Amino acid sequence: MKKSVFLGALTVAGLAAAGASAATLDDVKARGSLNCGVSSGLTGFSQPDANGVWQGFDVAVCRALAAAVLGDPTAVEFVPLTTQVRFTALASGEIDILARNTTWTFSRDTDLKLDFIGVNYYDGQGFMVPKELGVTSAKDLDGATVCIQTGTTTELNLADFFRTNNISYEPIPIETNAEAQQQYLAGACDVFTTDASGLASTRASFENPSDHVILPEIISKEPLGPAVRHGDNDWADIARWTLNALIAAEELGVTSANVAELGAAPTSNPEVNRLLGTEGELGAMIGLDADWAARAIAAGGNYGELFEKNIGVNTPIGLARGLNAQWTEGGLIYAPPFR
Repeated sequence: MKKSVFLGALTVAGLAAAGASAATLDDVKARGSLNCGVSSGLTGFSQPDANGVWQGFDVAVCRALAAAVLGDPTAVEFVPLTTQVRFTALASGEIDILARNTTWTFSRDTDLKLDFIGVNYYDGQGFMVPKELGVTSAKDLDGATVCIQTGTTTELNLADFFRTNNISYEPIPIETNAEAQQQYLAGACDVFTTDASGLASTRASFENPSDHVILPEIISKEPLGPAVRHGDNDWADIARWTLNALIAAEELGVTSANVAELGAAPTSNPEVNRLLGTEGELGAMIGLDADWAARAIAAGGNYGELFEKNIGVNTPIGLARGLNAQWTEGGLIYAPPFR
């Protein structure tokens, strides 16, 4: 008797979970657009251009997801969010995915009930100072005033670093990257600290970028990635494998220029065929059609294309691939097999 009651409870729980997991996908399809939470403005990652069109490395993930699910990479409503409200916006259902240079941590994954769908940028926290200060190491910053965004991992890392090195600092709390730039350039703080990619982005937006130095120390691990809500398992699968499709496409040589040709008929590479839907039923397994990944790749390109276009060495941001190179090139970027 107890066994049947237990199994019945599992069945009810399973049905409830199944209903919850389908909710976001159903909502996105019914709405006809994807609600994507992004930074309130970070050059190269998420920022409106002169025409008000959102552009950037994080923005591209949402366009790829909209292309996969809705068949239209422009069917995205971008919601700019500060660090303080980003998690509330996701938990409340205001957004369907958070693609906002957010670090994957234990407490965010478990206590805040976020599901990180992968890492799209391996980063670490650094420091930027005016060149005129003559500082060459973060260990020389004893007594400095430091602009720091509240509600971030960088706030906690900063405290740990100064405590470990037995030096002091005065925090200048700010809420947005734009405010940080203003305060830093106005001399309200000696130092600006955030992820090294954010520092490169911020410096690139300055009138005289060469007047500012990013110090050599990287004091933390900051695996940045998009996140969805706990409980939406089907939606998490779709978002996760869309990101993986962009990563795998680079490794397999599938680009925005050749994806239509490679997807027109089976090739000699079975994994390319499975990725692009000319072989197997991977799309059906996540509730999408066979061309979902091909559309995601065509939206802006594979992972490497998106990196080089938005934040690579030939952009004002000027970031080398480094840890974000493919695993075959000595980096950490790696997609599980499409099979």
